[in-house]
Amino acid sequence: MSETMVLVINTGSSSIKMALVDMPSETLLAEGVAQRLGESGAELTWKISGETSHCDLGGAEHDAAMQQMLNALFCRIDKEGVAAVGHRVVHGGERFIKPTLLDGSVITEIESLSHLAPLHNPANLLGIRALMSRLPDLPHIAVFDTAFHHAMPLHASLYAVPYKWYSEYGVRRYGFHGTSHHYVGQQAAVVLGREFDNCNLITVHLGNGCSATAIAGGISIDTTMGMTPLEGLVMGTRSGNVDPGLHEFIARQSGESLAAITQTLNRESGLLGLSGRSNDMRTLLDAAEAGDERASLAVDIFCYRLAKSIAGLAVALGHIDAIAFTGGIGEHAAVIRARTVAQLAILGGALDAERNRQHGKLSQCFISNSEAALPVLVIATNEEKMIARYVCEVLNQEEKIT
Repeated sequence: MSETMVLVINTGSSSIKMALVDMPSETLLAEGVAQRLGESGAELTWKISGETSHCDLGGAEHDAAMQQMLNALFCRIDKEGVAAVGHRVVHGGERFIKPTLLDGSVITEIESLSHLAPLHNPANLLGIRALMSRLPDLPHIAVFDTAFHHAMPLHASLYAVPYKWYSEYGVRRYGFHGTSHHYVGQQAAVVLGREFDNCNLITVHLGNGCSATAIAGGISIDTTMGMTPLEGLVMGTRSGNVDPGLHEFIARQSGESLAAITQTLNRESGLLGLSGRSNDMRTLLDAAEAGDERASLAVDIFCYRLAKSIAGLAVALGHIDAIAFTGGIGEHAAVIRARTVAQLAILGGALDAERNRQHGKLSQCFISNSEAALPVLVIATNEEKMIARYVCEVLNQEEKIT
């Protein structure tokens, strides 16, 4: 493939993130984010060719913000050099299991899946429609968070509920953060000097949202998130796994609706709910060190549940070639990695304190003790690069077809 630029977009409910990636060198040429859309404090930040600029969006909604982002980008970068646009879409259901060229029928199908991700897919579609209307001559390609997990075996993906819930309503474990897990898995294989298809890995994405994935043969064979991103690990504001009977119990005790309880589990639980202070791990670690018992408890629960889940994923793999930490917490919180791996002695995990403190930067990503049976890595995720890779795969396939 000749050199080309791919525009990557990730549209959230109140934000738009863009990146321009030169391929196949994977050089990041520009990155921008519009935040707090629809609010008086809405702002746009672009970093283009190493120069950072800021702009007040004046309460702009998605459509107006999209136009301002493109104006800021293309006054510095030649639009004619952009070959395609890659759009992050959270939920592809069972229909979309690989990057897909967007057209009217595909958009309609994505819209039909919005009930599976009501907080995400509608926002993703806003970005798709806004950008397709402004760049109509370019191919637009959807990349799905769930796609990397599509090959999970049924024994890992189905719940023990009436089978018709799956066959009629699509109730199953889909998994998320697939783009990040795929990228980090590929990079881990490079670090290990192994073929990706010949590695057994556990990738651990820790940020405000958290998930871990077992990868074998180049595919996800189990993961901690389920039908929705609420299942699994303790997260910034999400509870992770709870007893399914909790909903009815709280409804009876408090009189709250099912929708309100679900909202609480998504927005007011996790680290925030446990600590009563913050969903930011940095804040909680500082507070715990200063003697805040609830902050300390939140960190303890986070690490214990994470270690327990990693150990559970080991069952899917049989043996583990490496564990790779990524995401904001995974890449930067040495204390969290240390506390988690200390509980994985059963798997042969043991960290080198100095390597861990340096986040693996002085030891080619390795933070494990050189004598440890289980290699542990820190690898910076880059979903923009991974989406650009997916986009180029589709472009190359289209070229072969034509």
